[in-house]
Amino acid sequence: MEQGILDLIEISQFYGKQKDFVLAGGGNTSYKTADCLRVKASGFSLSTITESGFAKLDRKQLNEINTKNYSTDVLQREEEIKNDLLRSRLEPEKGRRPSVETSLHNLIDYTFIVHTHSTKVNGLMCSNQAAEKAAELFGDDVLYIPYDDPGYILFKVVEKSVLEYRKKKGKEPAVILLQNHGVFVGANTIDEVKSIYDDLIGKLDAAYGEEAPIEDLPVSADADKVIPAVRMMVSGEGLKTVKLVNNTLFDFYLDEKNYPSVSNPFTPDGIVYANSAYIYTQYEGDPAAFLVDLQIKIDTYKSTKGKLPKVIFAKGLGVMLISDHAQGADVLYDVVTDCCRIAKLSQTFGGEHPMTPTQIQFIENWEVEQYRSKVSMGATAGRVDRKIMVVTGGAQGFGAGIVEELMNHGANVVIADLNAEKGQEFAEELNSVNRKNKALFVKADVSNAESVQNLVYETVVNFGGLDTFVSNAGILRAGGLDEMTPETFELMTKVNYSAYFLCAKYASAVMKLQNKIKPDHFADIIQINSKSGLKGSNKNFAYAGGKFGGIGLTQSFALELMPSRIKVNSICPGNFFDGPLWADPEKGLFVQYLNAGKVPGAKTIEDVKAYYEAQVPAGRGCTPLDVMRAIFYVIEQEYETGQAVPVTGGQNMLN
Repeated sequence: MEQGILDLIEISQFYGKQKDFVLAGGGNTSYKTADCLRVKASGFSLSTITESGFAKLDRKQLNEINTKNYSTDVLQREEEIKNDLLRSRLEPEKGRRPSVETSLHNLIDYTFIVHTHSTKVNGLMCSNQAAEKAAELFGDDVLYIPYDDPGYILFKVVEKSVLEYRKKKGKEPAVILLQNHGVFVGANTIDEVKSIYDDLIGKLDAAYGEEAPIEDLPVSADADKVIPAVRMMVSGEGLKTVKLVNNTLFDFYLDEKNYPSVSNPFTPDGIVYANSAYIYTQYEGDPAAFLVDLQIKIDTYKSTKGKLPKVIFAKGLGVMLISDHAQGADVLYDVVTDCCRIAKLSQTFGGEHPMTPTQIQFIENWEVEQYRSKVSMGATAGRVDRKIMVVTGGAQGFGAGIVEELMNHGANVVIADLNAEKGQEFAEELNSVNRKNKALFVKADVSNAESVQNLVYETVVNFGGLDTFVSNAGILRAGGLDEMTPETFELMTKVNYSAYFLCAKYASAVMKLQNKIKPDHFADIIQINSKSGLKGSNKNFAYAGGKFGGIGLTQSFALELMPSRIKVNSICPGNFFDGPLWADPEKGLFVQYLNAGKVPGAKTIEDVKAYYEAQVPAGRGCTPLDVMRAIFYVIEQEYETGQAVPVTGGQNMLN
């Protein structure tokens, strides 16, 4: 790989990883030779871009675009230019779509161009004194361009200004400041690019003074009584993720008198990711009244904008971020934070200067930006796509296997477990994979009502609701009547039986609220039971009794909750011989059963394992994938509830 491309990747990732310069898929970079321009393709992130993320273009064909006559119709003209840009590709078979600012990159006569939407630069560029303060801070070493619509028109405006600058100064502008947009920096080496950016930011920092740190603040304790309903209100053609957040910056703009400063977009990117307007409302402690009022506001928004809102400022609750998936909600957090920071910083330069209605309308109708939004915020794919799911005991064993499969099929998954170290580690491992859904770890004791309430609350705050609750956590202490102590029996009953009641109680409250708003929405409570819940288990009565009782709860809950479209089913797996429950060398069931003499004549752990494998017609133990197939079945069908589904390799059969 040539050095220029290596440098391009390095400088792209350097700024792409810094949220002060680049958010989501924004910004772009390029590297040019006499004949060829490599520019970031639409839909690629600068933070992780590699050589394959750049479109390779013929500069001769790009230069021809400058002299062509295009349609006078705005949108038709942009379509024609888009097609010409596509035709200039040297590797069209790769399908890379050139950045909308490609012509600007080709125009500026430097080897490297780095275009960012720096928050600190935009504190100036989105202010009322942008032009005069830019001249005051940077002199005539920079080229300031008043706002114009992105694309061809902006290119022609910049081209005219660059030609005049060259004629006047006898050199190329190294910095181009674009009102309500960002900054272009050009140089022949990436070290020079960094030096220029450092100088810009240094002068701006001196003008702004020290920015107050942004600190997280708690959201309303009533979130679980409100947000699941809001999620259903904004879930049109598909389920949404709703993240409720608050911090010291948001809190300032949640105040009614301050909110107007952030009520209009500052940049095209703000519109692409967060729509051209937010909703503002206030929560005064009455969930029912709040939801009635908000439904009216959402309906009005949809009728006037032709789409559903993505951001709701709700004083008394927090800020709701609405997306197709968790990754999109995280992007919205950054975008809304950026908007609030720009509003704050702009006060240094005469106050905020948002985009005008005409400018907003162009961005909303521009196919290029619609394409960017679709690529960056699109949905995932899978059998539980966009669903919000909790798995208790999800940090290891069957639970971890279930979590992994649900993640692979598009769900946002909450891993609930007492083992905080293992659970957090597992969530981070799952989230290290580039996907749009997310895993969240919440430490939870399923036998404690307050802990289960908190689990459901954290699920709602982070994802917006709850579609499936998998009650998987359980314990097993083998022993007959002689060995079993009352304390151990009570503990097993509390975890394996009573905890299922607590999980169903608090999960169903959220599910009922969702169904009240969207009556055709189905939800699921799934208990991971056992084959021991279908047939008595020798010297294992404490476990079997709890599991038998669990099926009784499943059938009873099913009768009560089906009117709210909540299905309740038990999955009864056979033995997971490879999991820690059985195979742990110190506490596993093989060891316990050997010590308890449950298997007559067994001398070793291998004897115990062979004994149990021989009882399975399928000749093997159960696996998480076997269980997942049953879970998918009960979720996908809408006509069965109250069932105990055996997954035992033929060892247990229903009568």
